[in-house]
Amino acid sequence: MDIINIELLKNICEKPGAPGFEKEIRDYVIEQVSDLVDEVEVDNMGSVYAIKKGKNPGKRVMIAAHMDEIGFIVTHIDDNGFVRFHTLGGFDPKTLTAQRVIIHGKKDVIGVMGSKPIHVMSPEERNKVAKTTDYFIDLGMPKEQVEEIIKVGDPVTRERDLIEMGDCVNSKSIDNRISVFILIEALRNLGDVPFDVYGVFTVQEEVGIRGANVAAHNINPDFGIALDTTIAFDLPGAQPHEQVTKLGGGTAIKIMDAMTIADYRMVDYLKKQADDKGIKWQPEILTAGGTDTAGIQRMGKKGAISGAISIPTRHLHQVIEMAHKKDIKASIDLMVAALENLDTHDWSH
Repeated sequence: MDIINIELLKNICEKPGAPGFEKEIRDYVIEQVSDLVDEVEVDNMGSVYAIKKGKNPGKRVMIAAHMDEIGFIVTHIDDNGFVRFHTLGGFDPKTLTAQRVIIHGKKDVIGVMGSKPIHVMSPEERNKVAKTTDYFIDLGMPKEQVEEIIKVGDPVTRERDLIEMGDCVNSKSIDNRISVFILIEALRNLGDVPFDVYGVFTVQEEVGIRGANVAAHNINPDFGIALDTTIAFDLPGAQPHEQVTKLGGGTAIKIMDAMTIADYRMVDYLKKQADDKGIKWQPEILTAGGTDTAGIQRMGKKGAISGAISIPTRHLHQVIEMAHKKDIKASIDLMVAALENLDTHDWSH
């Protein structure tokens, strides 16, 4: 038997949900969490709050896992039926070449990311760094047929299934559906909790942590923990100081990223919970990029004692991403321990 529920993770990863277009993954999340918590709410932006009441009401803890995935939005259909797009979130353009995507119009349509063939490129063009504007989406249909299904403003997502590779899972949207999965499984495994837990499945993180900002302002948490992926640069050519994290090295406890310095009290608490429960962990310092941690920490009225549990991930923000099953399980275990024992720690300055 696998250490994690692969079928559930596969369903979560394969659902579409570009920033601002999270409805399908949101509906699935609501279906999954409704029986696991006391209340479910959806705010005006579309973030889902799965609320579990604590033994000592008065303090609130917010957990955030963003539902959206990097994607695209249709900006133009040319006279030959080729589709131009704008990115929703950050992409490494060179990874787009000849990849399948899905345009979510009146119905879902498969397309291919096209660009100028290398055979007809000049030497100068071959040596240029690829840009997203070099690409178009080829649907294999004339303009008239395309326009019956697709319109400007339709979202586009990557077309990749989740597969198992050795001890790892490989899929589109591991960032951040792995955290959606972890939060659902943590809620499933939670016993009694000391404080009210708001498990928030946020929207529009990939375009600026927008959903987490609103949710934190609404909830006004005392404590906060974000769940998100982080870079595992344990690859050929990487120097030890560049690796950030390693696959199979355990869950990662965030110390800082480019948008947040995690509260040292939360860092110490998460380390202690991991050590006490025998959960394998590694420290994370990410010098570029940010997560919902920033919104949780700063958008409540008083600020929140905040940190993050990060999941080491290879090939981040590419067409496929990869995480290790044992790191995923360790992240679930640490999330559960952290929520169940919040009242046992000295939170004084």
